[in-house]
Amino acid sequence: MRSLKIAALAAATSVFAVSSAFSAEHTLRIQTHYAPETVSGKLAQQFVDDVETMSGGRLDIEMFFSASVVKPTETFDAAASGILDGDMTGGAYQTGKNPAFQFVGDIMGGYDTPWQQYAWFYYGGGEAAANELYNEYNMQLIGWWIYGQESMSSSRPIAGPEDLKDWKFRSPPGLETEIFANLGAKPVVMDFTEIFTALETKIIDGADASGLANNVGLGLYDLVSHATYPGFHSMPSDHLAIRKDAWDALPEDLQRIIEVAMQKLAFQTALTFEVKNNEAAAMLREKGVTLHDWSAEDRATFRQAAQQAWQGWAEKTPEARALVDSHTTFLKTLGLVQ
Repeated sequence: MRSLKIAALAAATSVFAVSSAFSAEHTLRIQTHYAPETVSGKLAQQFVDDVETMSGGRLDIEMFFSASVVKPTETFDAAASGILDGDMTGGAYQTGKNPAFQFVGDIMGGYDTPWQQYAWFYYGGGEAAANELYNEYNMQLIGWWIYGQESMSSSRPIAGPEDLKDWKFRSPPGLETEIFANLGAKPVVMDFTEIFTALETKIIDGADASGLANNVGLGLYDLVSHATYPGFHSMPSDHLAIRKDAWDALPEDLQRIIEVAMQKLAFQTALTFEVKNNEAAAMLREKGVTLHDWSAEDRATFRQAAQQAWQGWAEKTPEARALVDSHTTFLKTLGLVQ
């Protein structure tokens, strides 16, 4: 009799689970470029669980990992056109649409910490300024999740701006190549997947790949023995952007739940990578890798060069000009620029 009761209870639970899965009032299909087993992928899964739990099952999020529906660079368009509902990649992929996306994707030489960058978004007028751009493409920017400053890796010391002269390194395309070329470096644009082989064969002297912990995972410090840490030059903003009409169709309480869960994701991302990068730094020091922490004066030199390049990009479109001016005003408030 007891076994029959257990079987009945299991069957009832199964039916309840199935019926609950189909009871969601709203569904959002979102894609991220991160794999589910990565740190960022796991954080994204927690975001999904937070939203579904806080909504009591009224909102279901179907997350597509590892860019399984379309390429990372195509995610924004897929969401805007209705193939998906949301994009959890980054705005920097969209600079071909409008150079202004550079300044919501990877600001380059702007803020020192994720908290400063979040402050522009939440307290410095950034959210409204950014959404003037996103809304033009039928998208709503909900928030950022920022893993912190990236570190440059090198076969030779890079202790300050003078060491950049003739330094041949892998660079992503766009604004970064202009900044480093102006400082005397020789950026080489190549795909992320080619970095290890290019370092191994000495085609390049170094690379701008990712944050320190991620660079360890790529095996870069099996090949080179210098890195910048803490980083200073690049701090990409991964985003959550949802198609505007899909966002507007959500009740206000569900919108608020997503916003709150996004702020938790932002906090957890910055916190998690702060720990993991510091753990990686300790391990690399023991291994004999030299970590170069640029002085405040050297960081100011880079920031000045970056902001000169900003001005060139700002002239490309009115939206780029608006965002550059917004960042510059807030950076002055923080005392990071004069």
